[in-house]
Parts: sequence; C-alpha cells; structure tokens
Amino acid sequence: MTKAWATFILALAGIYIIDQNIKTIFLSGWQWENSCISLTLVFNKGVAFSMFSFLGPYLKWIQIALLAGVLGYIIHGKYLQRYSLPLGILFGAGISNIADRFIHGGVVDYVYWHCGFDFAVFNFADVMIDLSVGWLLINSIFLKKNMDEKV
Repeated sequence: MTKAWATFILALAGIYIIDQNIKTIFLSGWQWENSCISLTLVFNKGVAFSMFSFLGPYLKWIQIALLAGVLGYIIHGKYLQRYSLPLGILFGAGISNIADRFIHGGVVDYVYWHCGFDFAVFNFADVMIDLSVGWLLINSIFLKKNMDEKV
C-alpha cells in the first residue's frame, strides 16, 4: 500500500507543478497564435465550456467537496492500490485548477483551438483530467472483462 500512496502523491505533485509552471508563463503575458491554435490567457469562471459559472465563488467549494468525496470513495474501496497513477494524475490536475480559483478567481486557460471550428479554451490540467478519466474507464472495462472471463 505504501508504493500505491507514493505513486499517487508523486503523480499528483508532478502534474500540479507542471501545470502551475505552464500557467505562470501565460500569466506573465506570453502569447502565440497561428491559423489553428491561439495560446492566450483566459480566466474560466465555470467548468468545461464555462458551465456552472453562475455558481461564482461557491464552485470551488463544490469541487473541493467532490474531490474529497472521491478520495474517500477510492480509499474506502481500496481502488488506490490498482489505480494509483491515473488517480494521482486526476487529483493533481483537479487541485491545480481549484488552486487557480482561489488565487486568480478562475481557472487559467490558454489553449484555444479554432481550426475548422471553435472549441473551448483549455489547459494542461484539463487534458490530464481527460487522460486519467479515459485511463480509468479503459482499465475498469478491461479488468472487468478479464475477471468475467476467469469465472
């Protein structure tokens, strides 16, 4: 169990540090643009596609409660042993975005895709959240399939 906690904490810290350092670059005023992607600073007051922005300052507290609930669930269900790396990535990214809400009043986003269609503005933490959720879904589907085949 110690190895699982170490993996979880190192992944969490690594993603948090990487994300906050990338955001610092954009907070300093750096920008770049071409015909498909703009790298420019935006503060997102909501979640994906600015949903729930009407919740204002309550959103960060709701997100903290959700992360705490998920942490309790994974500890109680002993999922940390099996999924420590993707869960560490998920929590590191989530905590980084929540920290932005406390420090900057909104999540620091900077990647705007506009090649062929307009897409939401997002950041490294958002990509890591998507990656870790996909990883967890794929693992749970294949592990369940393997367990079903053994029965």
